[in-house]
Amino acid sequence: MAELILNRGAERRLKRGHLWIYSNEVDTKRSPLKGLEAGSQCQVLDSQGKLLGTAWVNPSQLICARLLSRKDNFSEDDIGERLQTALLQRQRYFDHPSYRMVYGDSDALPGLVVDRFNDHLVVQVSNWGMDRYQQVVVDKLIELTQPTGILLRNDHQGRAVENMPLINQIAYGEVPELVPFEENGVPLLAPVHQGQKTGWFYDHRENRRLLNRWVRGKRVLDLFSYAGGWGIQALANDASHAVCVDASQQALDWCQLNAQHNGFADRLDTVQGKALEVLKAMVAEGEKFDVIVLDPPAFIKRRKDHKAGLAAYRHINELAMRLLSEDGLLVSASCSMHLQSEELLDCVRGAAHRLGRRASILASGGQGADHPIHPAIPETNYLKAHFAHLGGSRW
Repeated sequence: MAELILNRGAERRLKRGHLWIYSNEVDTKRSPLKGLEAGSQCQVLDSQGKLLGTAWVNPSQLICARLLSRKDNFSEDDIGERLQTALLQRQRYFDHPSYRMVYGDSDALPGLVVDRFNDHLVVQVSNWGMDRYQQVVVDKLIELTQPTGILLRNDHQGRAVENMPLINQIAYGEVPELVPFEENGVPLLAPVHQGQKTGWFYDHRENRRLLNRWVRGKRVLDLFSYAGGWGIQALANDASHAVCVDASQQALDWCQLNAQHNGFADRLDTVQGKALEVLKAMVAEGEKFDVIVLDPPAFIKRRKDHKAGLAAYRHINELAMRLLSEDGLLVSASCSMHLQSEELLDCVRGAAHRLGRRASILASGGQGADHPIHPAIPETNYLKAHFAHLGGSRW
């Protein structure tokens, strides 16, 4: 097994529990990265030659290695044991088999995501090391969950970054275009073959559960709705009406299918278009909503995008507030890892101040228990949502 020797002091972060090794932390004179095969295992040593553990390497990437074990080896048995541990953890905290079963580094399985939709599983692999164990993962998942089918959604951006082939195929059994599952007691359909990521976003489960308590009889606007995670659940919890807005007509068709699946399609309207343009048009028309959910894609994908992304969050929060009725509720969310929760809160505060409205924060939330945060890896903690009650004119 090849050795990866770190520069002096570079081991400190690993000793605190982090799992990533950056290329500038490697002593390339003593252990050249060039020539190492992507996905191969290596032993990681500190500058004094002390073993730190075993890692997968990808010499062409900034994150050139990911620690797998604090021991001197890593095997198929480790994969199986960690999958079983991840499953048992979800079974402890969830009554229904609809959840993210594996969340990468947080489950000690770097490069692997597994979402469970009742009897169907969707698997995503995002590094060469895990790719070598893909069949092992599939076989163990069959043994652990006895699924009807397993879909490999290996056609995502994470693989493109690693220069890996993009593949979308069924690895086992049968997987329909729309798979049934449940979230917060609401029956839903996930477009696992064609939808974003794995077909659904389980991460906001607890935030949706909280909102569901406050929507009875309310008119709800779900911006960046995708397949209707927020809006459909609001209707299932007796919202009077919901409007889902998305740039994708296909996503809005899935919203309609989910509404039909629950028997309340007559209370749902959809609007296709870019959120900013739709918001401006609604403001001009004098529209008002009792509840607005603002759950955009990441406006800050890289650290260098922070300034422009923060301005975008400020702008869209102010536009949304212009549509919010007196004593309305705004859910302002972000999945940008590079945006701090306090910064998003300041976007809400600033928008309310500029519009002369008194804001009260009722609650703040993050990702659910099936997206556990690794305490040494801040990158696993990315989701935030603030629930803001907005009063009327300047007090």
